[in-house]
Amino acid sequence: MAHLWIRAEPRPQEERVGITPDGVAALCAKGVRVTIEDSPQRALPLEPFLRAGAQAAEYATWPDAPGDAIIFGLKELPDDGTPLHHAHIMFGHAYKGQPAGQRLLRRFRAGGGVLYDLEYLTDEQGRRVAAFGYWAGFAGAAVSLLAFAAQARGGVCAPVARFADKTTMVDAVARALSGLELPRVLVIGALGRVGRGACDLCAAVGAPVTAWDKAETATGGPFPEVLAHDVFLNCILAMPGTPVFVPQSAVDAPRALRVIGDIACDPTSDFSPVKVYDRATDWARPVLRAHGAPVLDVMAIDNLPSLLPVEASEDFAAQLLPHLLALDSTETGVWGRARAEFDRHMATLGA
Repeated sequence: MAHLWIRAEPRPQEERVGITPDGVAALCAKGVRVTIEDSPQRALPLEPFLRAGAQAAEYATWPDAPGDAIIFGLKELPDDGTPLHHAHIMFGHAYKGQPAGQRLLRRFRAGGGVLYDLEYLTDEQGRRVAAFGYWAGFAGAAVSLLAFAAQARGGVCAPVARFADKTTMVDAVARALSGLELPRVLVIGALGRVGRGACDLCAAVGAPVTAWDKAETATGGPFPEVLAHDVFLNCILAMPGTPVFVPQSAVDAPRALRVIGDIACDPTSDFSPVKVYDRATDWARPVLRAHGAPVLDVMAIDNLPSLLPVEASEDFAAQLLPHLLALDSTETGVWGRARAEFDRHMATLGA
């Protein structure tokens, strides 16, 4: 039977986990061996996982896990260049030309390991089977509106931290916007998970939304409507053929646009649809000021669901669990398709 090793997340402020104690119990009942590392920051405490049947391991000991263990995490590994010998389940961000992703794939090549990229776990119709998208959209819209409110008052968005729950987040945004004219928001990708989350947050605080999806962007651009809104929320993943929604020339163009929330956040991808910035932001500095007069701020936090770690973890874990229960058959189904994607990119990986 499979051995699933749940690693601790090394990234500061990353409190999410991809499985719950109930999920561990279901795996153990099927005969799967489960190991979970201790973590100083995981939103769900260790003890319930152990009661559910998992074995405890010390923090960051996955490199010494048995060779047949499948290492399961969410965000990036330490970028230390060491060869990767195990099979890993994680968000690799390695298939769209990102420099860090290319380094990651070379580590798999050096060690003979395998990446089952969570972004590429898809059903037979090509749809992702598990995603944090809704909570990324919800939190990304929240931080973007906080940025708009701060800018409207002559400042810049203050640092953010995890929220106790979504109600607390909505209340914080509503307070920030109080007394201001509500911004007009354009959401592109409104029919997807990310877009639905963004639209729900905007609705909760009363901000009017123009909701676009594939039909509205099928012309390929340009899209002057983006510049006519106060806030633009990009909820479309960077992929070959994705139109450019905000070209570099937008910073000097006449525009109402004051805040871009690049919730999909793939600035180093060759296919990024937002060309006015080149790096992700973070909790300490939620926005990058892309232009000064008139001001244009870009919110591009790449771990937005971590602002609501419990809700995000429970939702994602429920989506993923049926597929974790099928880990004994990694040659077929979602795992087989993810392996084929990995093999395809490894075959074209440069030196």
